[in-house]
Amino acid sequence: MPLTTQATPTTYWLEHAWLGTHAEPGVTVDTADGRITAVRTGTDTPPPGATTLRGLTLPGLANAHSHAFHRALRGVVQVGTGTFWTWREVMYGVADRLTPDSYYALARAAYAEMALAGITCVGEFHYLHHAPGGTRYDDPNAMGEALIAAAADAGIRITLLDTAYLSAGFGAPPDHHQRRFCDDTAERWAERADALKERAHARIGAAIHSVRAVPADQLGTVADWARQRQAPLHVHLSEQTAENDACHEAHGCTPTRLLADHGALGSRTTAVHATHLTTEDIELLGGSRTGVCMCPTTERDLADGIGPAARLQGRGSTLSLGSDSHAVIDLLEEARAMELDERLRTRTRGHWTAAALLRAATADGHAALGWDDAGALETGALADLTTIALDSVRTAGPAPRLAAETAVFAASAADVRHTVVGGRQIVRDGVHTLVPDVPTALAESIAAVRG
Repeated sequence: MPLTTQATPTTYWLEHAWLGTHAEPGVTVDTADGRITAVRTGTDTPPPGATTLRGLTLPGLANAHSHAFHRALRGVVQVGTGTFWTWREVMYGVADRLTPDSYYALARAAYAEMALAGITCVGEFHYLHHAPGGTRYDDPNAMGEALIAAAADAGIRITLLDTAYLSAGFGAPPDHHQRRFCDDTAERWAERADALKERAHARIGAAIHSVRAVPADQLGTVADWARQRQAPLHVHLSEQTAENDACHEAHGCTPTRLLADHGALGSRTTAVHATHLTTEDIELLGGSRTGVCMCPTTERDLADGIGPAARLQGRGSTLSLGSDSHAVIDLLEEARAMELDERLRTRTRGHWTAAALLRAATADGHAALGWDDAGALETGALADLTTIALDSVRTAGPAPRLAAETAVFAASAADVRHTVVGGRQIVRDGVHTLVPDVPTALAESIAAVRG
């Protein structure tokens, strides 16, 4: 059964619960109609009829940046050497072979893997819109609808960030691979995006693929579409120095300045990566309260570099986390990596507390995706929970009061024991309740799209 509002009220007893500042033992959470209706501390034993969640229970994790079809690249693009640009050619090969049906199967399996990793909401940065050659499907949103259905059937929430992609780079026409991504003009993109409808588990946002892929005079059209709908707007930003160099050549400024000049920054905007920034760029992003999504496992896999996350947050940017290309799907690793990468860059420790990193993986990630009512264990919030084992070979030993530090700095996706979405248990004791054999679903859907 796909994700729906829970049919009956359910009570969960949490052995330990992360309440935003500390790990609290013995917490009871009542849920009804998909939301938390009460949080009661000081309950040393499970109430009658309650479902017990042993370990540390957090709000559900939010994966703020995903390209679902990149899951088929895992293990393939790690062979040999190269750069982001050579990786991109392999990615195009997979994109060329996807259909709405095969994309649904691959995304459902990838989203089920996310549920097993404790992710309850995904931000899908969706630019694979059309048939090979750029011909529109009979339903112009067939690929986006496949992703929305895949998320429902894997039991998680989705924000479909429908992506404007119009150019191969600063006015260059799209190549034969990119024609699948393109809508000719921003107005045509907006017309197609208008037809997408939200539903209980799905919200619709917008994305500018990059300043390379959307001409400067059309950036405002995409930004206005999101602004009029109060929808999230995401954009790949300065992931590569080559993008910065090309933007300077075309416009005499950085990509961040170009976005600022065309009204694309602000509190509903999230810049993804933001790896190679000037001091002025950091001021523009922080001063406009533009969020930043860091994707450390992809950024290191592609040799992108280490972005100035601490400086960005210090200037006013809220940070979220994403698994992006899915070299791994593990939000705990993304949180840990953001801190550890900053340690390598600065040779000092302790840039973020475990609490701050958990907030990036939960409440701030949800807010970046337009789910402001998720990401906290409090009355009225969506009843989305993730439980991490505290008795595995990775997590056994530390005192329960250090459960947050244990989760962030020692646990992995393999330690996720339970996942609850909308009050319904989607993962129980490490087993997905809707997709009974996730490894086989992944293997079969990936085999179908590999050359």
